[in-house]
Amino acid sequence: MMQEIRYEVSNRIAYITLNRPEKRNAFNKLLVSELKEALSKAENDDNVKVIVLKAEGKVFCAGADLGYLQALQSHTFEENLVDSTYLKDLYLQIYRHPKVIIAAVQGHALAGGCGLITVCDFVFSVAEAKFGYSEVKIGFVPAIVMTFLIRKIGEARAKEMLLSGDLIEATQAQEYGIVTQVLFENELLEKVEAFAQHLCNTNSAQAMKVTKQLIADIQNLPLSEALQYAAEMNAKARNYEDCKKGISAFLNKEKITW
Repeated sequence: MMQEIRYEVSNRIAYITLNRPEKRNAFNKLLVSELKEALSKAENDDNVKVIVLKAEGKVFCAGADLGYLQALQSHTFEENLVDSTYLKDLYLQIYRHPKVIIAAVQGHALAGGCGLITVCDFVFSVAEAKFGYSEVKIGFVPAIVMTFLIRKIGEARAKEMLLSGDLIEATQAQEYGIVTQVLFENELLEKVEAFAQHLCNTNSAQAMKVTKQLIADIQNLPLSEALQYAAEMNAKARNYEDCKKGISAFLNKEKITW
């Protein structure tokens, strides 16, 4: 049984809840481990089509547990590299997860916690939440999260956030492209669930999975290689069962049930 994560499935949505509110849901080894376990569980569950990542308490996630980081300062470089790689693998697991991941942000997402929502596919936030990468203010470096942040919002805005370490409001985070939609607190979970159900009911899981894969992959390729890869994936998609089903239903004016 998980100690710092709650996992439940309802109506094809897996709800993964950070459950360490007394520590502002800060990362430690156990929370990261359980989060990775929950994500793998959702990936391998055919009854799950969309994942919602949320949190208990007033803060969504404060990033790394500073007490945990302090303890790691006495470790060797090799030991710290193992720990850092473990966190890197979590971000990559979310970014490349075959299922759509929606973050429901009910409070501040700071440092590594802001990195956590940066790698999600959609982010719905309350207006009161603040976002930022404050690592430079304590002499630390936002090394892992910047890889994804630059991809998401571009170098200029990434520099503004990473080098200043200052927090921004939810509305500004939406303007930058970190947040998808800003909502009132009392409508957050309802809107997130409605959007998740919309994806479940109107979209092919197979098509969403391959689309996510393409978005992640083509950015690393030169234009000609990216286009060739896209052409190959386009050709493969024509033989997917979901594609055959979808086109047949459209041509026959039938309702598609996904």
